[in-house]
Formats: sequence, C-alpha cells, structure tokens
Amino acid sequence: MQEGYLEQKKYLQKQLGMLIKDYRLKTNKSISLLTAEVGMTKSLLADTEKGIKDPQFSTLWRLAQGLNIPLSEIIKELESNLKENFSLIE
Repeated sequence: MQEGYLEQKKYLQKQLGMLIKDYRLKTNKSISLLTAEVGMTKSLLADTEKGIKDPQFSTLWRLAQGLNIPLSEIIKELESNLKENFSLIE
C-alpha cells in the first residue's frame, strides 16, 4: 500500500508543479518576481514546479494570489488533468 501511495503522491506533485509553472509562464512572471511577491524562496518554487516538493495549502494559496487566480481554479484544473481513477487511498 505504501509504495502505491508514494507513487500516486509523486504523480500528483508533478501534475501540480507543471500546472503552477504553466500559470506562471502565462502571466509572464519570472521565478524571482513571483517569489518576491508571495514571500517564498526561489528554490521552494523551483522544487514545487518540478514536482519535488509537496507544498503546504497556505503556500498554494499564496501562489494563487501571486498568479491572480482563484485557488479553486488551480484545484479544478488539477483534478481534470489527473488520471481518471486517481486516488491517494486504495
């Protein structure tokens, strides 16, 4: 069970990271600019975009605000991008 969970979690983090990066690029914001606006380190944002870090909810909230989009939009798009039967529980 643990192995399946970790695999799914990595997949979720990767999808979320790609989505955050896509939004950042659409708003023409550099990593430096966005991190300065939301008060986080460049390395944390870069690792989030690469799917390495699993950001806290408050971090996602700040990123959404910095990208001028509702957090719910990020979540809805993430859900639509995930595999059809995606689950973190078995």
